[in-house]
Amino acid sequence: MVAQNPSPRKPPRRPAAGTAAKPSRGWLSRLRRWATRLAVGIAAFFGLLILVFSVIPPPINAYQAYEYFRLGRIDRQWVPMDRIAPVMGRSAVAAEDANFCIHWGFDMAAIRQAIDEGANRGASTITQQTVKNVFLWHGHSWPRKALEAALTPLVELAWTKRRVLEVYLNVAEFGEGIFGVQAAAQHYFGVDAAALDATQAARLAAILPDPKRRDPARPSSFVRRRAQAIAAGARTIAADGRSACFEG
Repeated sequence: MVAQNPSPRKPPRRPAAGTAAKPSRGWLSRLRRWATRLAVGIAAFFGLLILVFSVIPPPINAYQAYEYFRLGRIDRQWVPMDRIAPVMGRSAVAAEDANFCIHWGFDMAAIRQAIDEGANRGASTITQQTVKNVFLWHGHSWPRKALEAALTPLVELAWTKRRVLEVYLNVAEFGEGIFGVQAAAQHYFGVDAAALDATQAARLAAILPDPKRRDPARPSSFVRRRAQAIAAGARTIAADGRSACFEG
């Protein structure tokens, strides 16, 4: 029997040109995976919060916490929508977002008008303001605006318009350390939110853009004029049906 010669050992293959970049590509691939997981985790977190807050009152938010530590106390009281005078809801919508019932979170007409006017006026809807107040932080940074733009359609999808307005009226700032329409009604007029009349509701809505420098109980001539315009707007949206999505 003739012994077979073992086949000669092949020399180790040298890496082809360009393979030295593989470790770097692997690192980039791992980074992309972790970034994707982080994005999915953040989306799931906010998605869960949106679903939870569709049925339970949101807890203290970032801005309220800041004001609490700055002032030592804040007044925040939650009341359901059926314990808020209907005219207050209409006044807030007339003041801040007259097309609230007919948009999907963004008022494109208001945005185009703001662009035409050089962004000298606000174009944020009540839904956008609610998203900012409940889930995010105050300020004009691009990351916050990007998150606001991403979350606003989700809130519109998961919440009813009535729920959006209910949360908005309960977290909005109505003065230094005063959050929510119930605290505001008691502080300024000595009544509950359910007992607000048309004039009181319009004056509360009139201070919303600048609550720390306006006083609905001792209104300036500007606040009086603005409140009169808001009261007229509230009557108009009631008459033309633009309040139907949050009333009843």
